[in-house]
Amino acid sequence: MSKYTMKEIPLEERPRERCKEVGIENLTNKELLSILLKTGLKNKNVSELSLELLKKYSLEELKDISLSELMTIKGIGEVKAIELLASIELGKRVLLSKNNKEKLDNPGAIWKDSQKIFYGKKQELFVCYYFNTKQELISHKIIYMGTINQSVTHTREVFKEAYKLSASSIVCLHNHPSNDVTPSKQDITFTNALVQTGKIQGIPVVDHIIVGNDKYYSFYEDNQIKN
Repeated sequence: MSKYTMKEIPLEERPRERCKEVGIENLTNKELLSILLKTGLKNKNVSELSLELLKKYSLEELKDISLSELMTIKGIGEVKAIELLASIELGKRVLLSKNNKEKLDNPGAIWKDSQKIFYGKKQELFVCYYFNTKQELISHKIIYMGTINQSVTHTREVFKEAYKLSASSIVCLHNHPSNDVTPSKQDITFTNALVQTGKIQGIPVVDHIIVGNDKYYSFYEDNQIKN
């Protein structure tokens, strides 16, 4: 079975030609996908295949799509699916990469920065931001996924990473997918445990931020953390 390639698309409409003419940032989502997919099927060119993919999955859904889900679309085999996943993952990593000396010196700024991690997540993530003595961000790390609890292992992971990075302070964050940022009893108990451990370890946990879609709660701003 022969495949329909870019050659079936008029020259002026080919995404690679348009990229050179108008710039990659001006291509449509369909054109970007066409470049990645390269070829279509008999009776379905690559542009039509790209459109079919976009009709089935939104961009937000593509962000977390799996290999098996991509391969349900006729014309996207394992190789194409893996190449698409690699492109999506690279895009995520570019988005997440920031100047590692970025200054985030208040809860609002940290919450805003964390949206790149939490956006669209339907389960809870627990994340730590690690800072140097100048309150400059060294790195951040997803510690675990799932409902927050006072697990010794989780607490250990928080500080193990801090020692690796020679961090001077930590801000912990976790999201409430419901968008209700009111801290639960478990949130409060776990926060107290983290703060006490930080005092013992000499690496203070200066805040715990509960992240919502359009708002946040800061234990520090609510005077619930005092170091």
